[in-house]
Amino acid sequence: MKNLWTQKEAKIYSKNDLSLRVYSSRLLGRNPELVLHGGGNTSVKGQYKNIFGETIETLFIKGSGWDLISIEEDGFAPVDLNYLIRLAQLNKLTDSQMVVEQKLATLKPSAPNPSVEAILHALIPHKFVDHTHADAVLSITNTPNGRKKINQIYDKDILIVPYVMPGFILAKKIAELTKNIDWNTLTGMILLNHGVFSFGTDAKTSYDRMINIVSKAEEYLKSEKVWRKYEKSTSKPDLLTLARIRKKASEMTGKACLARLNDSSEAVGFSKMEAAKNLCLKGTLTPDHVIRTKPFAWIIKDDLAASAKDFIKRYDAYFQKNKSKGITKLDNGPKWALWPRYGTVCFGTSKKQAQIVSDINRHTLRAMQSSFNMDNWKPISFRDLFDVEYWELEQAKLKKDNQPPEFQGKIAIITGAASGIGNACARKLLENGCVVVGLDKNRKVAGLFDEFNDYKGLYCNLTKTADIKKAVSSCVKEFGGIDILVSNAGVFSSSANLESIDDKKWKQDLDINLSTHHRILRECIPYLKLGIDPAIIFMGSRNVGAPGPGAGTYTIAKSGLTQMSRLAAIELSKYNIRVNIVHPDCVYDTDVWSDKILKSRAKQYGLSVSEYKRRNLLKTDVSSADVAELVAFFASAKSSKTTGAQIPIDGGNDRII
Repeated sequence: MKNLWTQKEAKIYSKNDLSLRVYSSRLLGRNPELVLHGGGNTSVKGQYKNIFGETIETLFIKGSGWDLISIEEDGFAPVDLNYLIRLAQLNKLTDSQMVVEQKLATLKPSAPNPSVEAILHALIPHKFVDHTHADAVLSITNTPNGRKKINQIYDKDILIVPYVMPGFILAKKIAELTKNIDWNTLTGMILLNHGVFSFGTDAKTSYDRMINIVSKAEEYLKSEKVWRKYEKSTSKPDLLTLARIRKKASEMTGKACLARLNDSSEAVGFSKMEAAKNLCLKGTLTPDHVIRTKPFAWIIKDDLAASAKDFIKRYDAYFQKNKSKGITKLDNGPKWALWPRYGTVCFGTSKKQAQIVSDINRHTLRAMQSSFNMDNWKPISFRDLFDVEYWELEQAKLKKDNQPPEFQGKIAIITGAASGIGNACARKLLENGCVVVGLDKNRKVAGLFDEFNDYKGLYCNLTKTADIKKAVSSCVKEFGGIDILVSNAGVFSSSANLESIDDKKWKQDLDINLSTHHRILRECIPYLKLGIDPAIIFMGSRNVGAPGPGAGTYTIAKSGLTQMSRLAAIELSKYNIRVNIVHPDCVYDTDVWSDKILKSRAKQYGLSVSEYKRRNLLKTDVSSADVAELVAFFASAKSSKTTGAQIPIDGGNDRII
């Protein structure tokens, strides 16, 4: 394992011990083979001065909710060290009591909750303490003869600790094991089936020791020739089947979720192994992962419904066997699935959640194969995994009344997302938890909405069927399906009376404002049939009900679109796909309305530009955000009984009324 420490970089963080603690923590976080997504924890012992100028011996330990890769000084909770040591002397302490006591001992009210391993870090007398879930070490300990192998690899400066539940119980166990041991003779600890600790008098020493410990495990795995390289995958999964998998997983979970396919060479190669199914049913890489991944995978079979029943039956049996009084059962949904011949599929209610499960899954697959090729894959027992998955601290989270965002787990495609109404629709859905794939021929669409993790922008020329097919496939492969289609893209072309419209203008205008809507609809329908409460919203125009002179091709195209929407509502109703159309007007914060077009249209009506912009009955502006509100309504459960509707959002038009 490469040591990432550099003197040049360390110098930037050399102002104090806590700053160096930040630096070496980030070095650990940079390596996903050591920690993933909030995993691991680090600490440094120092002093804290209160308002009276009194010095308190303090443990600065990583707080909950922080990732090592990006941690700041504020991410370390300052906790009264002696208070923690006194807690360790208690005979019994529940985890919920421990969390309360640790918070009481925290010297800064705004600090995050200290790690559940704070008491253990306090008991280790070294100044710097590092804890990771190193893949290489776990690959060795998660075998039937793991302890024996570890004893062969390491010298007596590494303490070997049998698996016990993290938290207070682990702290008490290590206190017992080290009762007659001089800590200065130790450089680290290996917690079987759990992870690695290293420590030292300074940040570099503790970090170096961690790298050395893990490197020895890697060298052992290399000598055992357990790592296998796979040829480039030629797997071509059927994306409609992926959409079916995603829908079934959502049904099992009881809420919409995303499905992220991993069809890398390694994942596909693993899925083809004869032993793969058995390995995926045995447990997790480290106990911490069970909260993210559940104890085993869903094994997908050709009969999807039957395989779903198998998973639910297996999970229910696991719960019934290990449950105790007062425990609330989690949902029956899988967190990841083995898709034989095609790789793995990971589930989550957001892009971030699905990505976390996917990252854990990739590392778990490699560890499974390493353990299997070396001996066999044998992680901790389901009884022990259950204790972590149904930890009282995790159960407490279930009791909090947290209402998820309205569109959490849903997937939308929005055309014309780079600006105007399409952009406003994308923002509205993103703000309410939806994953949005924005399509536009303006390439800036790819760089929008940096503040939202659930957005993906794709260049797409909607006049080209190949572009649309590619965009739709990209959406389904990354997220698992389509639930919402907002077919918005269009242009308001230059004004011309019917007698002046030549063949070229007629063809171009109708292609953009009508035919492109059919193309995107045609490609999305097969996936919408498999969507979660699927909905289609077309962007019409006030011109449909009240055509204006000189807007011939635009009006005719939007009228055709309205008729197509009505027909789609009829044809798709048997699949429970709702189809509605909105008719905006007086929406001038879009790229459609250039100064030139505004002047031209105002002239057609004999009005000034200002008068033209407020020619509706309410004498008001209609913004793109206003239209987005209506689109979100049609995409939501609030309109679950409505299809085939045409709703104006135009400030009122006397000709239509």
